[in-house]
Amino acid sequence: MPKYVYDFTEGNKDLKDLLGGKGANLAEMTNLGLPVPPGFTITTEACRHYLGDGGMPDGLGEEISAHLAELEAQMGKRLGDPGDPLLVSVRSGAKFSMPGMMETVLNIGLNDSSVLALAKQSGNERFAWDSYRRLIQMFGKTVLGIDGEFFETAIDELKDGRKDTDLDAADLQRLVETYKDIIRSETGRDFPCDPREQMELAIRAVFDSWNAPRAVLYRRQERIPGDLGTAVNVCSMVFGNLGMDSGTGVAFTRDPGSGQQGVYGDYLQNAQGEDVVAGIRNTVPLQELEKIDSEAYRELLDIMARLEGHYRDLCDIEFTIERGKLWMLQTRVGKRTAAAAFCIATQLVDEGLIGMDEAVKRVTGDQLAQLMFPRFAEATDNRRLTKGMNASPGAAVGKAVFTSEKAVELAGRGEAVILVRRETNPDDLAGMIAARGVLTSRGGKTSHAAVVARGMGKTCVCGAEELEVDVRAGRFTAPGGVTVEEGDVISIDGSSGAVYLGEVPVVASPVVEYFEGRPADEELVRSVDRIMTHADSVRRLAVRANADTPEDAARARRFGAQGVGLCRTEHMFLGDRRQLVEDLILAATPKECQAALDALEPLQTADFTGLFEAMEGLPVTIRLIDPPLHEFLPDITELSVKVALAGDEATDRDRRLLEAVKRLHEQNPMLGLRGVRLGLVIPGLFEMQVRAIAKAARASEARQSAGAKAEIMIPLVGAVQELEIVREAAEGILAEAGVSALIGTMIEVPRAALTAGQVAEAAEFFSFGTNDLTQMTWGFSRDDVESGFFGKYLDLGVFGVSPFESLDRDGVGRLMRIAAEEGRRTRPGLKLGICGEHGGDPDSVHFCHEIGLDYVSCSPFRIPVARLEAARAALTTEGSDSR
Repeated sequence: MPKYVYDFTEGNKDLKDLLGGKGANLAEMTNLGLPVPPGFTITTEACRHYLGDGGMPDGLGEEISAHLAELEAQMGKRLGDPGDPLLVSVRSGAKFSMPGMMETVLNIGLNDSSVLALAKQSGNERFAWDSYRRLIQMFGKTVLGIDGEFFETAIDELKDGRKDTDLDAADLQRLVETYKDIIRSETGRDFPCDPREQMELAIRAVFDSWNAPRAVLYRRQERIPGDLGTAVNVCSMVFGNLGMDSGTGVAFTRDPGSGQQGVYGDYLQNAQGEDVVAGIRNTVPLQELEKIDSEAYRELLDIMARLEGHYRDLCDIEFTIERGKLWMLQTRVGKRTAAAAFCIATQLVDEGLIGMDEAVKRVTGDQLAQLMFPRFAEATDNRRLTKGMNASPGAAVGKAVFTSEKAVELAGRGEAVILVRRETNPDDLAGMIAARGVLTSRGGKTSHAAVVARGMGKTCVCGAEELEVDVRAGRFTAPGGVTVEEGDVISIDGSSGAVYLGEVPVVASPVVEYFEGRPADEELVRSVDRIMTHADSVRRLAVRANADTPEDAARARRFGAQGVGLCRTEHMFLGDRRQLVEDLILAATPKECQAALDALEPLQTADFTGLFEAMEGLPVTIRLIDPPLHEFLPDITELSVKVALAGDEATDRDRRLLEAVKRLHEQNPMLGLRGVRLGLVIPGLFEMQVRAIAKAARASEARQSAGAKAEIMIPLVGAVQELEIVREAAEGILAEAGVSALIGTMIEVPRAALTAGQVAEAAEFFSFGTNDLTQMTWGFSRDDVESGFFGKYLDLGVFGVSPFESLDRDGVGRLMRIAAEEGRRTRPGLKLGICGEHGGDPDSVHFCHEIGLDYVSCSPFRIPVARLEAARAALTTEGSDSR
C-alpha cells in the first residue's frame, strides 16, 4: 500500500513532487535542526487519488490517525482536548507556489470547551477568543465557501472605528457567536465542534481547491501541469497573537525587487497567520524587530543566512515569535523580479555559492525579455480608457493615428504615434514600423498585430473590445463616451494591457541600450553581460535572425545574430512596388511579363546586396516569394464596386485588374496559389529572384572581403518533384554567374515532413516554417480561430497555451522530429533550422535543441532570448557545474 503521510522528519527539499514545495521545505528545515513546529504532510499522490476517484484513498484515514497520535505524544496534548488542547493548522502546498490555492486554516481543534482551556492555559482570555473567532472565520470562508464579506462586515460593525487589537475578550466572544450565526444562516448547519471533523473537512477542502477557478487560471497562465495535485500540511500551532512579546513576519534574504543584499521584510506584533499580508494593521520594517526583541532578531538573521547558504538562493521565509520564542513556519526559494534574478545570480557566483553554468540556468528568456521592453516610469494619474490583451510588453506614448500612411507621415516628421486599428494586415507593416506602439480592438496574442509587434520589439495591446474604432472618421470611442480623435495623445502598456488617455512618462530599457552597444554602468547590465557572455560560450544552437531589411539585419547583428535565417522577400513587394506585382499578374503576353520582371530585378538585387553587406559574410537564407496572391491584389468587393460605379468611365487597368482578381480569387488563399506553386505557374518569377541573389552576392564580394553566404529557400514544397524543378533552374543561373549557394526548402506542409527522406535528396537544408506547419497540422487559420474559439479552448483545457505561441510538441513537434531524422538519414550533413515565430519562444528553443537542429531563427528583438535559452537547453540536457 502506498505511503500517503510523511512526518516533517521524514522528507527533504528534493521531494517536492510528492510533498509539495511547502512540505518538502518544512522537512528540510526540520532536518537542519531549525525550530519548526512538529507536524506531518499528506502527499500529492493522495490528492490525485481523491480527485480521480472522488474519495479518500484506502488507508489514508488510518495513516492520518497514526501520525496525529505521534504528534499528540510529542506535544503532550490531544487535538481539541477540553483540558489542554493541541491545535493545528491545515495548509495547502503544491509543488509550485500557487496563489489560487486554498488559504490556510489556523487553530483547528478549538470549540466551545477547548477555548476555555486555551484561555486558562495561556492566562490570556482575549487571546483564546481571538483564536477561536479566527478559526470560525477562516473555516467558514475557506472550507465552507461562505463569502468572506459576511465576516468582515460583522467585525467592522463590532469595532465601530476601533482597531482589532482594541477588542476585548467579551467583544471577541460575542463575535464568535455572530460568526456561528453566519455559518448557520449561510449553510444550514452548525459550525462543526468535533476537532477531527474540522481537520478532515479542511483536508478535503485543500484537495478540492486544486480545481478551483483561480487555481486553474493561474496554472494555465504559468503553464503548470494540471495533474500534479497538491499536498496538505498539518502543523502544530504556535501563536503570534499572545501579546506584544509575540508576533508574525515575512522575511527575504535579499531584496526580491532589486536583488540587493540586506534585511528585507515586515513584522507585526500581537498578530497571527495571515495578518501581515492581509493588511489589517500596518506592519513595521523587519529591522524594527531588533528593537522589539533583539535576541529573536539575531537568531532570525542567523537562520536566514544559514538557509540562503543551504539553498544557494534568495529565500522567502515566514516566521512567528511566541512569547520570545522564534518558530520557522515556511521557507522557499523566493520569487523575484527579472532584474533581481540576474543580479542575484551573479552575486551568488561571486560569493562562491554557484558557478556560471548554474547562474545561466537560474534566469530565463522570459525574464530577459521583460528587461528589454520600455516601461512606464511610475504609477500614473492618467485616465484609464480600457484594458485589452497584453500582446507585446513595454510602454508606448504617442498620437493616435488610424492609417499606416498617417503613421509614416507623422513619424517622418519626428512625431511619436500609436497606430490604432480594428486589426492589422501586411499592408500596415510600414505604419507599424513607424509607430511606437500598436493598439487594436480585435485579435489575440498571436494575431498579426501581436506577432509582428513582438518581432519588432514594439509595444502592442490587442483585443481591446470595448473600443469602437472608426478608421474612416479617424477616432475611437471608449467606455463612458470618451472620444479620442486622430492626433490625441494616448499611452498603452503592453505589459498590463491598459490604455490611458494622455502621456504617461516612459523610461528606456538599459538592457536594450547594452545590446545596442551603448555603455551602461550599472549592476543589472553588468549581470546581463556576464550571463550572456557565458551563455554564448556553452550553447550548441546557433541563433539567426528573421530580417527583411539591412536595418533589421544590422540590428540583429548587434543583438548577437549569427546570420539571417529568414528573409521574406514578399515583404519587399509591398508599398510602391505593389504596382509592379500587379503588372506581372496582369501581363497578357510573355513580353509584358518579362518587362514586369525586368523592372523588379534591380530592386531585388539592391535589397539582397544590402542584406549581404549588413551580415558581412554570415549566412543569409532568402526565401523566394511566398505570398497568397490576394495580398497583392485589391479587395474583390471594393474593386467590383469601384468599376460598377465608374461604369463606362472605368479605366482599362481597373477592368483588367477586376478580371484578374476574379480569375485568381480563392476561397482559402492561405492554401492556394502561393510558394513553390506560384513559382511554377508564373514563368520567370523565381528565376528573376535567383538572378538578383547571384548579382547581389557578386556585388557584395566586390565591396567587402567577407563575401556572401547565400542560402536559397524554396517555400511550401510538398513533393520532392516541385523542389527538383526549381533547383535545376536555380543551379543553372548560379553556375552561369559563378556563384555558389545552398539550396534548400522550408518544411511547412505536413507531407514534406512525412516524406523528408525524399525531399532531402534535393535539399541541402531544411528550415521549419512552424507558423504554417502549425496551421496545416491543426487545420487552423490562425487569424480566424484566435478571435473565434481559442479562448474557449483555453478555458476547456484543450490547450494549455496557444500552439502558435509555443510549439505543439506532440503534433507539430513530432512532424519536425520525423523530418529531422529521415532527412539526415538521406543526407547526413543536412543543415536544420527553424524560422517560425517559435524560434524565439523559450520552450520551443529547448525542443529544437532536443531534436538536434543546428540553429533557430527569430525576430531581432528576440535574439538575446534565444541565445540565453539555447544555453539553458544545453546545460539542462548535457549537465553543468551546478555548484
